[in-house]
Order: sequence, then structure tokens, then C-alpha cells
Amino acid sequence: MIEAGIHLVHKTVGQSSFDVVRGFKRRAFEAGQKKLALGHGGTLDPFADGLLLVLAGQATRLMELMHPLPKTYVAEVAWGVETDTCDLQGLSLSEGDASRLTPAALNTALTPFLGWTEQVPPATSAKKIDGEAAYKKAHRGEVVLMKPSRVFLLSARWISHELPRRSTLELTCRGGFYVRSLARDLGRALGCGAHLAALRRTAIGPWADPGLNREQLLKGADLLPWCPSRLLSDEDADHLSHGRVIPVGESWPATWAPPEGFPDPGAPLRALHEGRLVALLKPAEEGLRTFANLRGGL
Repeated sequence: MIEAGIHLVHKTVGQSSFDVVRGFKRRAFEAGQKKLALGHGGTLDPFADGLLLVLAGQATRLMELMHPLPKTYVAEVAWGVETDTCDLQGLSLSEGDASRLTPAALNTALTPFLGWTEQVPPATSAKKIDGEAAYKKAHRGEVVLMKPSRVFLLSARWISHELPRRSTLELTCRGGFYVRSLARDLGRALGCGAHLAALRRTAIGPWADPGLNREQLLKGADLLPWCPSRLLSDEDADHLSHGRVIPVGESWPATWAPPEGFPDPGAPLRALHEGRLVALLKPAEEGLRTFANLRGGL
């Protein structure tokens, strides 16, 4: 049986994010859970590996709350060639001389990309154009013009260099940031071209990659730990289950906070009853009201 909640999974190189979800669907089908809702909380490209969140059951209703969380990656940037996909799987668009790159120059090149900036996603991204993913249009040979998106990069530091061939970067960004685009833009800024050669996602918010062939299930108070909590009595829980307002009462502070300087990811009030997350609450004139009822609890 696949339990409802958020499953921390290590996605391997070669798998798509949907391949991982498809594996969960197969397991659910074999366990007789044919109607179990499943989804993932943030795509990883097939050439990348690392942490993927698989949301099961009522946890799929938490998907939008995953997007604004900080995500940490280790990225390998290959110098001297820009590709049409901005990664190692693309065709060469241009080549340049990377022989003059230095660690100091690479440190300086990172600075303009920190904080809020405008970033053009890759044409082979999952960004929607007229309701369809851009990569589907690109794979059909259509000309794809991507509009810039507002993105946030909290931190970036080079952790190793093999100049002039490649360098390894560790970064923390908000959802919606394309590390492939950063590699492309660094290559253009340095005048030599670049593409992303490898990518690993090591963390999303408070959760770390469990490692190869490992899986971890999050339930109850382990879900949404950046949100404050309201502990419910049996009477409170009954009122909420019937759509009624409950008193504001006493709330408990969040147990995890984003790193300093990171944009507020938004923190609804969690309703916990007997150790289970049963609802998300919002203020009402008379007290607190449910805006997401997680029926059965997580």
C-alpha cells in the first residue's frame, strides 16, 4: 500500500519525473489503489538526478505550496560550447575560447545573477506557450520564442574547477529558476559559451535527498514545517469537517524557516488533529475557516 503523504524519492539519471510517478502508479494499481491521486512537486530533467517529491492522496492538494520553496542544486557547467537545449543533450549552437577563464572571473560573473532577475527559460522547458509545454513545440521543429520570467537566486558558489573544461557550482534558488539558463547566460557573459553538463538536486525546503534506492514518507507535523500550527480538539475537528468556523485559539510557531534573505514562501495555518494534518486554515470574521480540507488527514 502507498500511504498518503509526501514521499521523498531519489530520481536517477535517465528517468523522467513522470517515470517516477508512473512507478508509484504501478505499485498503487498492484495494491488495489486504482484511484489514488499521485503527482510530483517539481520537475527534474531526465539528465539530472536527486530529490523528487512524490505527493500521494490528499497531499496532491499541497502541490502549489512546494513551488516557492528554496531548492538547492549542485551543477556542473561545461565551458566553450552553447547548445540549443542549454544542456549536454543539445546540439552545438556556438563555440568559444575558454582558455582565459580564471576562478576570480567566474566569481565576478555570478554576482549579476543573484537576487531577483529576469531569466529566459530554455526552449525545451516545460513552460507553457498557448497551453502547451514549450519542449513539445520545440521537438516538433517549431520556432519557440520564450518570454523572460522573474526568478530568484539566493546564493551561488563555485566548489571546484577543472579549467578551461568545466566547473562545479552549488546554488540555492526559488522554484521556477532554470539552472540550464544560468549556465547558458554565464557562458554568454564570459564570452566563451557554456552549457549544463550535470545536475543534482540535493534539497527542497527542509528536506534532503534520501539517496539512491531510498524513500522517506512525510506525514502529520512533518508536512509544511514552515507553517504555524493550530492543534484541534475533537470538537474543532468536527466543526471544520462540516465547514464551520472555529475560534482562533492558540497557534504554535513554524518549526523550520527558509534561509535568511529568501522570499517568504507563504505560510498558511496548519490544522493538526491527533497527529494528522487535516486542513489548512485562513482567517474569517468569526475565527478560522478551512480553505483546504484534507479529508481523512495526512
